[in-house]
Amino acid sequence: MRGCGRPLAHQAQTLVCDGGHAFDVSRAGYVNLLQPHDRRSKHAGDSRDAVAARARLLGRGVGQDILTAVTAQALACGVTPASVVLDLGTGTGELLGHVVQATGAHGIGIDLSVPAVERASRRFPGITWVVANADRQLPVSSCGVSLILSMHARRNPSECARVLAPRGLLFVVVPGVDDLAELRALIGGQTPQNMPAASVLRDHAGFSLVGQHTFRESHHLEREALLDLLRSTYRGARRSAADRVEALDRLDVTLSSDLLILAPPVPAA
Repeated sequence: MRGCGRPLAHQAQTLVCDGGHAFDVSRAGYVNLLQPHDRRSKHAGDSRDAVAARARLLGRGVGQDILTAVTAQALACGVTPASVVLDLGTGTGELLGHVVQATGAHGIGIDLSVPAVERASRRFPGITWVVANADRQLPVSSCGVSLILSMHARRNPSECARVLAPRGLLFVVVPGVDDLAELRALIGGQTPQNMPAASVLRDHAGFSLVGQHTFRESHHLEREALLDLLRSTYRGARRSAADRVEALDRLDVTLSSDLLILAPPVPAA
């Protein structure tokens, strides 16, 4: 509940705090901490259609190389079975699932979307899955997280600084400048000119950049996979582009992501 902040503990299939608040663990294995004031609609986050589209793409291997590369960086940064890894905007949980499987760490995934978290909890049952708004106060104790992941998701710099351990790290993954460039050019008529990585650094004043990597993969995709990309990663299927979407047949597409590795601010003495 807003303003509570007390630790939650398991009691059978319920999470309770000493303030009397209780949250049932679903049959799928996740807990829903989302309060009415934490969402702007009754169906917050990704829809079931978007979740299913993303799952189909991963089933075809689209995005797999980038997940593997980010996981390798987590290993290189010293994540161990004693670590706690928190994933903000976890979606269907594929990145967190990869990192936990590779490192043995304890994982916590947070997302607004019930369909996404439900899928994640069924696919990776050993991880703690939470439906909550990561833009609000994170339901995590201060200074206890070894690694925070944010892949193409919303970020909360002040809360990340609060929950990270003194030697913890924040992995922010944003689309590269050439991400889906071919599809964007075909649907929107131009390629993006923005620099997401630069905006991340501006938003995280006080954090230190300790590493930066760009990962790419290329795929030859048929129409159905291209439509899944539009459903799940790029808002190109708007009415003004309907004719161009209808004409999609097959295309060579580049996926590109920038990984920024950030260290939290040093607390004042």
